[in-house]
Amino acid sequence: MFRTHTNGELTLKNLNEKVTLSGWVQTIRDKGFMVWIDLRDRYGITQLVFDADRTSAEILENAKKLGREFVIQAEGTVIERASKNPKIPTGEIEILVEKLTILNSAELPPFTIEDETDGGEELRMKYRYLDIRRNPVKDKLIFRHKMAQKVRNYLSDKGFIEVETPVLIKSTPEGARDFVVPSRMNQGQFYALPQSPQTFKQLLMVGGMDRYFQIVKCFRDEDLRADRQPEFTQIDCEMAFVEQEDVLEIFEGMTAHLLKDITGKEFGKFPRMTFDEAMKTYGNDKPDIRFGMKFVEVNELVKGKDFKIFDEAELVVGINVEGCADYTRKQIDELIDWVKRPQIGASGMVWIKFQNDGVVTSSVNKFYSEEDLKKIAEKFGAKEGDLMLLMSGNANKVRTQLSALRMELGNRLGLRKGDEFAPLWVIDFPLLEWDEETGRYHAMHHPFTSPKPEDVHLLETEPGKARANAYDMVLNGNEIGGGSVRIFNKELQSKMFDLLGFSKEEAEAQFGFLMNAFKFGAPPHAGLAFGFDRLVAILDGNEVIRDYIAFPKNNSGRDVMIDAPSPIHNEQLNELALKVNLKS
Repeated sequence: MFRTHTNGELTLKNLNEKVTLSGWVQTIRDKGFMVWIDLRDRYGITQLVFDADRTSAEILENAKKLGREFVIQAEGTVIERASKNPKIPTGEIEILVEKLTILNSAELPPFTIEDETDGGEELRMKYRYLDIRRNPVKDKLIFRHKMAQKVRNYLSDKGFIEVETPVLIKSTPEGARDFVVPSRMNQGQFYALPQSPQTFKQLLMVGGMDRYFQIVKCFRDEDLRADRQPEFTQIDCEMAFVEQEDVLEIFEGMTAHLLKDITGKEFGKFPRMTFDEAMKTYGNDKPDIRFGMKFVEVNELVKGKDFKIFDEAELVVGINVEGCADYTRKQIDELIDWVKRPQIGASGMVWIKFQNDGVVTSSVNKFYSEEDLKKIAEKFGAKEGDLMLLMSGNANKVRTQLSALRMELGNRLGLRKGDEFAPLWVIDFPLLEWDEETGRYHAMHHPFTSPKPEDVHLLETEPGKARANAYDMVLNGNEIGGGSVRIFNKELQSKMFDLLGFSKEEAEAQFGFLMNAFKFGAPPHAGLAFGFDRLVAILDGNEVIRDYIAFPKNNSGRDVMIDAPSPIHNEQLNELALKVNLKS
């Protein structure tokens, strides 16, 4: 037996017990005649003491030879600490060591294994197995585990069956690039890694499983950012004989269940917002509703005053930043520079201050009288002390730019608090979006999303106006889940493929297996998938998912720990009938 207890377990209740502990050496304090060692494992830290008056000289000398991260076993007696540490559960006791065994020595780690470390992110990713020993990473992985267990329990209690679907599948166009895997036995042919189990979960509904879920790995070969990885995890779900309202009720319940577990608070009905309302009010389809700054459109108040920038704009829109009229010119200029960055792409910004003395002034006083400015302030609902920021241009672009500014101000003003949660549903998305480059429609979600029943007739006349029977769950300004009612009718699915520019042959080659399944009695069905990594991060008060993944990739999609991706031997290439043609 390597241990009788863990290092987070012993208290004064165990006084005078003989125990055996194992773990890693966290710190060593050597006073010559006494040595103290903090011994760490996943469960916590226990202090070991080696005392010249009570410990053999040999054991004391061996203790002095230990280094950080040595793996050791210590046998001894639980005694009361003279100098207690109230910050840890074991802080009232220590172990008087009577036997010491070095299980493994260790080199000095490249960074300190402490909550506050001196290691940079790339270095810690290279030695991720060491980083996991630190509490901030370990605790995030444990939190992820707990959330997965709660999801499984909730869905199982609701009659869902967990079914595994294949990882080596057929390449199908679902929006992002596929990762492909060459087949040795079928040379010149390739599997794809699933972007989602979309078609399989629909086939499970055809198969009569009725309620399916899976916590599943998915893969997308796309550009990375803080909340995106090439391989990620979904809570994937599908239900038969349901409509949109049934799906929303189940997964609103699941999310409220998780939120209550974390916050202790009951969450009532989640608000709902149409896609059009979200875009008009917040400039994006995943609004953070924890704070205000709703968009206010002021075309009718600002045009015709000889200010060319506003007169020629399709849309003039702004936000009211409460209590910020005292922003200095330097602070405002910094915001203007921020929106002019290439990532945002704005040409500028106009400001209006409703000062504490009641005077309204702006950066465009030359074109607008104080009376004009007061009318604008009234439209914003501004009061003394508020700052209004206005942007103009192409309607879609300017809404996106102002949305980015709104979120940035939310961060700067401390309005986006990690321990506050504001979930909502965004519904009634467009079914299709027009792509100028390809000159054809693309599915806003995926080709299997059903149009609203009342909009089906628009597919013949004005397909761009048809709304999808689709829904996204948004939490704190992040899309954490999305889904739709599926097309289960073969004729309607064929019509959708036609609209998306698939020839009959292409549709048959890509999705013939699904269309064939529909011939044998497909039930009405609908589903939803949560981004599990993102959901867990947000529930834990963060937005960056990387620390909630045991072995993540960096922003270039590389695993710097195992040095992947990497070349393969010519023998393997030959077996696969492949030749590498590197781009110059």
